[in-house]
Amino acid sequence: MADQSIPYLNPEFVSRLGNIDIKARLIVEGFITGLHKSPYHGFSVEFAEHRPYNPGQPLKSIDWKVYAKTGKLYSKRFEEETNLRCNVVLDQSDSMRYPIKGISKLEYGAYLAGALQYLMVSQHDAAGLTLFDSQIRYHTRPKARKSMLLPSFLELEKVVRQKDFFQHKTASADVLHTLAQQFGQRSFVILITDFLDNLDEQEAIFKALQHLRHQKHEILIFFLLDKKTEEDFVFPDRPTVLKDLESGEELTVQPGQIRKVYQEAVHKFKDKIRRRCRDLSVDLVEVDIQTSYEKVLTDYLIKRKKLTR
Repeated sequence: MADQSIPYLNPEFVSRLGNIDIKARLIVEGFITGLHKSPYHGFSVEFAEHRPYNPGQPLKSIDWKVYAKTGKLYSKRFEEETNLRCNVVLDQSDSMRYPIKGISKLEYGAYLAGALQYLMVSQHDAAGLTLFDSQIRYHTRPKARKSMLLPSFLELEKVVRQKDFFQHKTASADVLHTLAQQFGQRSFVILITDFLDNLDEQEAIFKALQHLRHQKHEILIFFLLDKKTEEDFVFPDRPTVLKDLESGEELTVQPGQIRKVYQEAVHKFKDKIRRRCRDLSVDLVEVDIQTSYEKVLTDYLIKRKKLTR
């Protein structure tokens, strides 16, 4: 949909930019630019900062510049028109710091979290942020003004800069149960994670998601993986040391000898996640962290449209 030549949608390019607030703004601007260049121009206008004009509304609300470009009437949205309460929840555990070289899942997730918040408030939705590993490390209630995003962006900066491994283990289930109570009124929860929790805790995570659904929260999960290594298991065929970033445990393997068995285990793992999310009516988007931010932002907008109909 978007113009793939737009550099602000490329993860590696984005990682070389300035602070999170700059990254978030440029990702969103690149995304909206791509939408405007696409045959889905009306889609971008409707979601970015306008809504279709209805007869009887004040003429002063019409954006005549948009009318000149599209021949269609759209009215501007105003600050008080908050449509959704959105909570972005980012897993900052050490498994998210993989891969060590290049952009990590945590970096990708942090920039995505910033961009989603920026896009939300641009649409006059209220956006909040929660960071967690074994416990909630940061939490802010949803706000609908861009000026209120700075503290969240500063926290995301700290997370990306952290290099102290083996100190941030995951306890997703406990955290999600807590958030189900803290979020209070019905909201739109966006969880950004790699699902790499203790294997014994996998079912507990789905029970926690069920708790969120029971509290009437809508859920969209961005499931992050580095597809090349974590799914396809592409490593040189020589003895390779693999290290668990949460425990520090090391294992020496011959990639070629275990690749098929590994891939089968990963496919089984992903199939279970897909099945359980489908059972719970939880939207799941699988994201390769080497790909453009376009798809994840598009999937967010599609979900948002369903919620505001």
